[in-house]
Amino acid sequence: LIIFTVNNPDFKAGVMSLASLLQIQRHNDYLVMFKAIRILVQERLTQDAIAKANQSKEGLPVALEKHILGFDTGDAVINEAAQILRLLHIEELRELQTKINEAIVAVQAIIADPKTDHRLGKVGR
Repeated sequence: LIIFTVNNPDFKAGVMSLASLLQIQRHNDYLVMFKAIRILVQERLTQDAIAKANQSKEGLPVALEKHILGFDTGDAVINEAAQILRLLHIEELRELQTKINEAIVAVQAIIADPKTDHRLGKVGR
């Protein structure tokens, strides 16, 4: 039976080696690094996250020449890369807006109770 405490040097060394293996930036507080490791494992290495990452996203082909970049870098390859990044960013913003709308609907379902008590209402003076 091995008991680790947060002050155990083996625990600290394990956190440091895990952080370097997962390419997490070093921090003076190893507990902060441990939290970062937990978040990374939770968000990227769980079965659900891996399954979601492995799903292929199929979409419609996009003609980049129809989308105006708004600036010119002087290099056609960099301009094309910037257009692609802009379109990907717009897609992420749309997904975020959808999630925000879903959250608003969920909150409204809780707080926007249409039931009224007509006995409390007054008409006129």
